[in-house]
Amino acid sequence: MSLPTISELLQSGVHFGHQKSRWHPKMKPYLFTERNGIYIIDLEKTLEKLAEAAAHVKKIAMGGGLVLFVGTKKQGQKILEKYAKDCGMPFVTERWVGGFFTNFINVSKLIKKYKSLKEQKESGALHKYTKKEQSDFGKEIEKLQKTVGGLTEVNKLPEAIFVLDAKKEKTAIAEARKKKIAIVGFCDANTNPELLDYPIPANDDAVKSIDIITKTIAEAIKEGKTELKNKN
Repeated sequence: MSLPTISELLQSGVHFGHQKSRWHPKMKPYLFTERNGIYIIDLEKTLEKLAEAAAHVKKIAMGGGLVLFVGTKKQGQKILEKYAKDCGMPFVTERWVGGFFTNFINVSKLIKKYKSLKEQKESGALHKYTKKEQSDFGKEIEKLQKTVGGLTEVNKLPEAIFVLDAKKEKTAIAEARKKKIAIVGFCDANTNPELLDYPIPANDDAVKSIDIITKTIAEAIKEGKTELKNKN
């Protein structure tokens, strides 16, 4: 399994944590030192935990399971969408749909509605309606695109979620925990690592840091899918 080097993590700014005043005490085992009021993450621990997380998502992919990418933080939205699509996994980058895991039946109905409206629009079936009605349908499609656009292939609960910011995605994490869905993701210096089953100590704000960690997870999933394909 391909993992980045310590040097690559360093160049991507993965080691930069948060200000000393904003740290979470339970992150202490994953912190190397403090410089100018900023905590520095121990990259050896990052690599160790990243390997564990990557191995877990690879195993899920080898079993034909789903890993849902969740990241609504602005600087990470496009990155998570890009790598989720690259490894053929669903994603949520605009807004978490409350009850997605705990009320999956209702969310499944929204996904079906979105797919149906989109197909009708693309086939020209909506042309029979008035301009105002077509406009209303267009607005509804746009709204659904933001909430369930990355979930069109989801017909069951995922085996794991990969989260960018554990504090920002607390609702998704709470729902995942209720449904016993594994939680994998970034764990910056201000985050409680106990919120995640597979915490990855890493800067969750810098674009390069988000990219290198997310890419590694996506590559592990792709490897798992390839092994599954070769078995069949």
